[in-house]
Amino acid sequence: MACHPYVILSGLFGLFLSTISYIASFVGIGVLYVLYVPNSSCAFNIFTITWTAILVTIMMAVSLHSKVNEGLLSSGIMSSYIVFLCWSALHSEPQTGKCHSHMKIAQDGDSATIVSFIIAICSIVMATFSTGIDTKSFQFRNDKVQLDEDIPYSYEIFHIVFAMGAMYFAMLFISWELNHPTRKWSIDVGWASTWVKIINEWFAASIYLWRLISPVVLRNQLANEELMPHRPTV
Repeated sequence: MACHPYVILSGLFGLFLSTISYIASFVGIGVLYVLYVPNSSCAFNIFTITWTAILVTIMMAVSLHSKVNEGLLSSGIMSSYIVFLCWSALHSEPQTGKCHSHMKIAQDGDSATIVSFIIAICSIVMATFSTGIDTKSFQFRNDKVQLDEDIPYSYEIFHIVFAMGAMYFAMLFISWELNHPTRKWSIDVGWASTWVKIINEWFAASIYLWRLISPVVLRNQLANEELMPHRPTV
């Protein structure tokens, strides 16, 4: 039975995106070593980048396992994301040590940080409106019939997401800590900000790995329960 050309094209496109994602991930890891490990004394940076590379390898291996068989597209995109989080965490380190080869450029004003901050503000505003409108994602069951005069979004979800976004950007302005004042045009820089992003990276990778293996684990548990003999009730 011949495959439809659309199926073949979509498969090739997915393979192309997977290849690009993994190439970008491993090249990005190499660039991180060049930029943030100028000497062997940068133990923290070496550990952070190496652990990111290990997470990328684990996600790729798990997604290709015969019992999981999820393919490389989702794991490739997720790998690129955690490499980005690793870069963002290292970029937020205080630029006082000797583990930043780009420190002299950053001292003249980090324009990339300012642009990224503005883009992030626009993104959180768009996410707030889209999440407030698409409230079905947060509902397990909805028996209420929507009328024509009902508003197309939820006030509660809108304000919750917007409040969380506002609190997030407030923490960015103070670099996630109150004890040390931030330098002018220095946004989201400090050890607190660095650790927040590192923990975010590890948490995202853990959630994704659990998403891959949870169907297998739950399937095995159900199979074991079915094989167990049922005791007769009195």
